[in-house]
Amino acid sequence: MDNHESLFEHSDGDTAHKIFENPSPGKLQFRSPGVSHSSPIASPEQESTSPSDKPAIPDAPKSVVPPEKPELAKKPGPRRTFHWRVAVPLALLAALVIVGSLFIGRRLIFGQVALIPSPKTPATVGKFVAPPLTSQQIDDLRHLSTHMKDRQLAYLTVSKMPLDQEIGQIMMVEYQQDGYSPTLDTMIHILHAGGVIMYQRQINTLAQTKRDTAHMQQRADFPLLISVDEEGWNVHRLTNVYPPRLSARDIHNSKSVTVATHEGTKVAHDLLSLGINTNFAPDVDVSTDDGYIGYDQRSFGPTADDVITYAGAYTRAMQSGGVIASMKHFPGLGSAPKSTDPHAVFVTVKQTKEQLYHTDLAPFQHFVHSNDKMEQPGIIMSTDELVPSIDPTYIAELSPTFMTKILRQEMGYDGVAITDALTMLGVQVNGKHIGLPQAGVMALKAGNDLLLGSGSPESLQAMVNGIKAALKDGTLSKSRLDEAATRVLALKMERNLLPAVAPENA
Repeated sequence: MDNHESLFEHSDGDTAHKIFENPSPGKLQFRSPGVSHSSPIASPEQESTSPSDKPAIPDAPKSVVPPEKPELAKKPGPRRTFHWRVAVPLALLAALVIVGSLFIGRRLIFGQVALIPSPKTPATVGKFVAPPLTSQQIDDLRHLSTHMKDRQLAYLTVSKMPLDQEIGQIMMVEYQQDGYSPTLDTMIHILHAGGVIMYQRQINTLAQTKRDTAHMQQRADFPLLISVDEEGWNVHRLTNVYPPRLSARDIHNSKSVTVATHEGTKVAHDLLSLGINTNFAPDVDVSTDDGYIGYDQRSFGPTADDVITYAGAYTRAMQSGGVIASMKHFPGLGSAPKSTDPHAVFVTVKQTKEQLYHTDLAPFQHFVHSNDKMEQPGIIMSTDELVPSIDPTYIAELSPTFMTKILRQEMGYDGVAITDALTMLGVQVNGKHIGLPQAGVMALKAGNDLLLGSGSPESLQAMVNGIKAALKDGTLSKSRLDEAATRVLALKMERNLLPAVAPENA
């Protein structure tokens, strides 16, 4: 979401909360205590059969006695002579064996040689915990945090989730009320939303915002990504709490990396003070003042090098300060005319393939492969623009060509990708606006991991049901859902929002 907010009808929060009363059974919670594990009980089929059930064994046939043969006459053989030289050593050896046996046997009897531990002596020494073990204890024993990457731990967590909870984790929701409400509580606590976006009307005072964000986290199954669009100038969600900040154009015009760094540090401090951990910024769109982004003063410059220089310094400072950066608007809105706005109209970008790769995609390519981890995007936000030179049918955020082939396969990006609001009027296919359930499935199938747009329990439940139906009929694969949820949880682990430990019932 940018400088325009999607519109939803206000719903009765109390009524909505009653509709969704019961949380999913068996849902995972990262704060949950250890679950006891009982030993399996043998089934009747596994028990040994009784002797009466064994097959009878026939008696062995009686042996046949052969007829006796007449004894042959034995010839007397020569007498053996006694060799005393052999007998004496043998006698000595026998005596040694007897004496040694008596000696060792005596020591064994009186416990002086402990070849076998005495029953009265404990076989092990040390402090041990009794089963069942908690995930932290298992982690300590196996050193999982050291040997397993965040992605592996996240996948293990996802594999233990109920389906409703897993789908919820890939949802970034918004709400219409000015403060925490039963409607928001339903989306977080009952429908398991993985993230929340806030707007200016919901950020009124420091104390109120801190209280609301803390309540959100308290009610969530897993720590939330709590986000805003805090870009500066006219996209300034914190205006009720903090003074205006420089726009991207102001930073570019300063020609100072120090200014960019200062602004990134400052925005990180301000957001964290409110309990907000994710910023849908910076814009890395390459745009002149005639373009939609440049006209709004949201571009860091008219060249890819400008954007890389100033957006890079801003991003490093913000992420070093503890806030997740979300770079937008992939694959680039810089050349969209200033009279267009994907929130309100369908946007077509007429860049050639060469222009797109050389200019619009260049900042994304640079930041994805940056050697500085703090410059790499925590999230990339896709947008709803049609680029006929690449995909003449689907807007970028619904296009497998853009989201999988270019972003994942060609650029090698393996982090979280989020849609822009799927309620925007630019979300169209063949000239027709599509609803949230269909848009959600298409965006997920294309390669997005987080779906932004739901603003009520009813619309969120509709998106969840749409994904379930797509899984059932094969339109969407379970592996694609698992991949998306795993990326979201891995990001939370990487940024220290979620403990990097195995789930309790792993």
